[in-house]
Amino acid sequence: MEVTLLTGRTVDQGTEKEAGKLSAGYMENVAVCELHSDDMKRLGVKDGGNVKVTTQFGSIVLKAKKSRRLKTPGAIFVPYGPWANQVLASSTGGTGMPSLKGVKATVEPSNLKVLSIQELLSNMQEKAR
Repeated sequence: MEVTLLTGRTVDQGTEKEAGKLSAGYMENVAVCELHSDDMKRLGVKDGGNVKVTTQFGSIVLKAKKSRRLKTPGAIFVPYGPWANQVLASSTGGTGMPSLKGVKATVEPSNLKVLSIQELLSNMQEKAR
């Protein structure tokens, strides 16, 4: 399903970051994709199920979470962090700030696992070689 990807900070993300980015709480609050309940029904995804988010910049598997923020279908929200970075442009286009909102994306159910931060970093190192 085609959607618009929005990213941003959340209170839970900020709180868990203070506990450490290697903590289970951080992953539980940042490796998520918030969806409108209507979109979850369309996809056949339950709260806590896995979804794959893909943009022109990459793809990542995240835990689906029924959003309290999204008021209309067709958009997804992923908190700032290493998982969101996998599907966002690294280029700033000369502005000094990458595009973090309004990115075209697709979201689909997935049987793949959500990678830990250690696995994400390992994959990034392998790609850089």
